[in-house]
Amino acid sequence: MTEINGRAQPDAAAPAIELCGISKSFGPVHANRDISMSVQRGTIHGIVGENGAGKSTLMSILYGFYRADAGEIRINGKPTQIPDSQAAIAAGIGMVHQHFKLVPNFTVLENVVLGAEEGQLLRPSLKLARSLLARLADEYELHVDPDAVVEELSVGHQQRVEILKALYRQAEILILDEPTGVLTPSEADHLFRILKSLRDEGKTIILITHKLREIMAVTESVSVMRQGEMAATVKTSQTDPETLAELMVGRKVLLRVEKKAIEAGKRILEVHNLSVTDSRGINTLKNVSFEVREGEILGIAGVAGNGQTELLEVLGGITEAEGNIRVGGKEISLVGAGSDARSRRRSGLAHVPEDRQRLGLIMDFLAWENMSFGYHNDRDCNHNRVFMDNRAMRSATAKRMRKFDIRPDTPDTQARNFSGGNQQKIVLAREIDRNPRVLVVGQPTRGVDIGAIEFIHQSILDLRQAGAAVLLVSVELDEILSLSDRVAVMFDGTIIGERQTAATDERELGLLMAGVADGGRS
Repeated sequence: MTEINGRAQPDAAAPAIELCGISKSFGPVHANRDISMSVQRGTIHGIVGENGAGKSTLMSILYGFYRADAGEIRINGKPTQIPDSQAAIAAGIGMVHQHFKLVPNFTVLENVVLGAEEGQLLRPSLKLARSLLARLADEYELHVDPDAVVEELSVGHQQRVEILKALYRQAEILILDEPTGVLTPSEADHLFRILKSLRDEGKTIILITHKLREIMAVTESVSVMRQGEMAATVKTSQTDPETLAELMVGRKVLLRVEKKAIEAGKRILEVHNLSVTDSRGINTLKNVSFEVREGEILGIAGVAGNGQTELLEVLGGITEAEGNIRVGGKEISLVGAGSDARSRRRSGLAHVPEDRQRLGLIMDFLAWENMSFGYHNDRDCNHNRVFMDNRAMRSATAKRMRKFDIRPDTPDTQARNFSGGNQQKIVLAREIDRNPRVLVVGQPTRGVDIGAIEFIHQSILDLRQAGAAVLLVSVELDEILSLSDRVAVMFDGTIIGERQTAATDERELGLLMAGVADGGRS
């Protein structure tokens, strides 16, 4: 094997990556157990598994964030020590993390150069980077303004910056961890075009994702992990989503929910002429009106940033607004006293926010504390109306954890020590298990594995079956179409169109999301 600039050059017969007997434990928890995996050069290789299966730990070992307790890494056929991320970069490995590692108030150019400066003077490095970024942008459809401040970019463009960072460092192997978790469908499609272009140029891509549709669309092979072990590696062309789901979970999984037909009852949630003006004077919601009935799910579709977040925050009592909202015929306040989240809960409205970590949980608090937030004055938490009953709250949490299959089912575990899917279940259990009249839920399965998705979807449908009104906001069109009875599409802060779910499809909804008012109907 030859070396150029200190980097091993590919052996034509060797895989790009070989992991041999990799094991890693964190105290008593075995995150990876004797894992072996091979990834061929110039391919897109998928890794799937439930939350907590060990996927991210394995890739963090490959990228030098963790050191394996046992095993060997081979890059292009050569045993390679990767004690840290600098060693990974030197070996030609780049990684785009689920939560981006960017400096928000730096420009794109500054973020790309950071840590890879040429010499002590920054100006020559920036000049070289600007030229190289322009070439990379043209070559791989990674266009982004090099002088833009990162915090002002969309999530999709921030992801492009992360990919540009890796390519600037001459990465030949690119790891992407849940890359579409925060992307709109159109941004995800663009990302996949970029990945296929990189593959065609000879790059090797490892794609960690929960979304089996993405695995089937863009990968040549896929490895399935379960409970820290490698369950199988198969050619994508020789498998199907149902088989992969069963390998991931260890049982058959329903990939589409079975929704019973029920007749909607009386109007429970009524919204009229809802408007919000933000601190910049921009109208983020413009005279939004809709209603949701008993036993009905209204899905809100739309490209992220078209008012869905503001709608959720108004309904959840986080943001003040103009207009009218009634729950069960009773008007609720939108400004001043009585417009907060506590008042919403008293009216029978429960809210599952889009961002579970920022708005749904306090990550350093224990599960039983998080499960009680907002309801700590209720009779089951505060029997004598003076002191909270911690024992009762722990007991109630333990029951909910078993009911909602939250793992581990230990109320004294910190929220941050649960996987993303189990964090989401904590929030859902807190809100759903109190049988609200109205459930307002945003992105219920964002970053959640397939087994948890099945459970979350069924929990929402059970609430509908019990007669609750559900408002569902999701960027996943298949989720909207699968769960909703009706779909309203938001564009530029307004509802641009509404359809019965049975009478529409992804194409029509996609056109509405793009601002085509009639959805392409002639």
